[in-house]
Amino acid sequence: MTGAANLYTYYGYVHNGHRIPTQSAIAAFLMKQGLVFLAVVCALLATSVIAGASPLNLDPTAGSYPLTQCFDVAEDVHKAYRIDDLQTPAVAAQFHPITATGEINFGYSESAYWLRCNLSAPTASSWFLEIAYPSLDSVQVFTPDRHGNYRMQEASDHLPFSARPYPHRNYVFPLELNPGQTTLYLRVRSDGTLTIPATLWVPEAFHKQDTGIYTVLAIYYGMFIALGLYNLLLFFSLRDHVYLEYVLFITSIAIGQASLNGLGNQFLWPDWPVWGNVALPVGFALSGLFGALFTRSFLVTPANVPRLNLLNWLFIGWFTVAILAHLYSYRLASEMTSLGGVGYSLFAWWVGLYCLIRHKQISARYFLLAWTLLIIGVCAMGARNFGWVPTSFFTTYAIQIGSSLEMLLLSFALAQRIHTVRKEKHLAQAETLATKQQMEEVLQGNEQKLEARVKVRTNELEVVNDRLRDSEQALAKVARQDPLTGLGNRIALHDELNAALERARRAQTGVAVLLIDLDNFKPINDTYGHAVGDNVLVGVAQRLKISVRKSDSVIRIGGDEFVVIMEGLQVIDHAKALIAKLLQLLAEPLNASGILVHVGASIGMSRFPEDGATIQDLMDKADTFMYAAKAAGGKSYRYSG
Repeated sequence: MTGAANLYTYYGYVHNGHRIPTQSAIAAFLMKQGLVFLAVVCALLATSVIAGASPLNLDPTAGSYPLTQCFDVAEDVHKAYRIDDLQTPAVAAQFHPITATGEINFGYSESAYWLRCNLSAPTASSWFLEIAYPSLDSVQVFTPDRHGNYRMQEASDHLPFSARPYPHRNYVFPLELNPGQTTLYLRVRSDGTLTIPATLWVPEAFHKQDTGIYTVLAIYYGMFIALGLYNLLLFFSLRDHVYLEYVLFITSIAIGQASLNGLGNQFLWPDWPVWGNVALPVGFALSGLFGALFTRSFLVTPANVPRLNLLNWLFIGWFTVAILAHLYSYRLASEMTSLGGVGYSLFAWWVGLYCLIRHKQISARYFLLAWTLLIIGVCAMGARNFGWVPTSFFTTYAIQIGSSLEMLLLSFALAQRIHTVRKEKHLAQAETLATKQQMEEVLQGNEQKLEARVKVRTNELEVVNDRLRDSEQALAKVARQDPLTGLGNRIALHDELNAALERARRAQTGVAVLLIDLDNFKPINDTYGHAVGDNVLVGVAQRLKISVRKSDSVIRIGGDEFVVIMEGLQVIDHAKALIAKLLQLLAEPLNASGILVHVGASIGMSRFPEDGATIQDLMDKADTFMYAAKAAGGKSYRYSG
């Protein structure tokens, strides 16, 4: 006050009763006072800068305080400042008030931002500081203790969910404020959009509003789950890939939304921070990819708009690159996803409008309306991410509102697609039925003539078939029958013996093969001629047929050799009895063309399974035994017993 009085006294002049210092007076005074006055002014200025704006007077009954306009902000371009640096006059002078009217949004920035807020509490009280944007990479909150030392709390999507100071989908920091004024500092950094919706809550009010928000989010995601399961069942039922693309579309949107509002980090991947950090851009990039595939299938762009279909493939490639870009740069992936989301929403809307106007697609109406709502949400979110529009309730939740309405309308569009397909199917069936009736009317006039011709031709074919059948039977009989005796021949021997062996294997019984060779046939044939010889063979064949059982087979295999196949044998005595009967019967005189001749026979017998398991084995054994009987003088038999 002394310096000021001297200034007025010695260097001022009077105006309206007050002393006003002139510039020359001030200059002279400063020159006189020197560095003393300058030091006082700088000290006062530094104190004012550090103190910042007027403190926010807290009332615990107020419930909550939005802190946007209470903050001063300083940009830390090199991310080098520490909490102690903020107390120095040089750094403190960089803080300036925030001019935003809604939420704080710095867009995409590589800098770290420090926020400062002065709070004044009447008594010691507990508060929650909520930063309602859980995709921020790092949020650090600094509060002083009673001794003036700052304590730091940190929340980050690079850390497991359990590392947060308070378990919540958003970043929530419990604050214990001492009576009087407290300076609160926040340090925020993120590779994505730097949106900082900060609110100070009384714990009771925070829990109350939190219950309502969780209820709304549960309904929101419940709708996604219901629509996804319903259309997944349609895909399994109809095997139409458009329903699978729709399911993947809404699933990827749900992943992005779950990351955006923090439910993913809290419930789905709490211990997987690597994925939690990139789930937001990757989820929305996947939604763009599958949305483009869905649009292509739903609107049939290859057939309806082939040129636009090529552009649609370019968007598919864009989103694919955006998905892969997060491996290189989170910020690049986020910016590509935001730009691609805005661009493709407008493109899909134009394609839907074109198909509706040009091709009169009924389902395109729902598609167009759905994408119109999504466009509003995507454009609002993308513009907010880049900081082009202020952050507000609408720009924050526009994508959720738009996506939920879009999913419902697209589901209606798919239902309309089913209706359209069924209608087209019914029309096609009706046209087919009408065509069929016309064809029946055309053919009905010729039907009787055709039937008559077919009947005549059928009768002719039946006659020819009967003749062919008789010829085939005759040929088959001739092929298997000996023409002289009427017995089976060598072909029949193979077939019947093979069948007998199969039956014996199944029934576990025996089979006997008798090889019969006439003893005196050659002298008779040479003496009386072939005619008498043939009569002898016919007589022998008849005696053999009447001697065996009905189940046995008699076969002439050539010359004067015959084979008897006996089935169902349990003991050798049955075969020996038949052989004795045959030898006796063949030894009796035989009348051949009026000439009484005497023939005998030599018989060799082989048995299944004792002498072999194949036809060749049995025939070889029987042949060996037959020659042994003939060598013994004939009119006898031999076997392996």
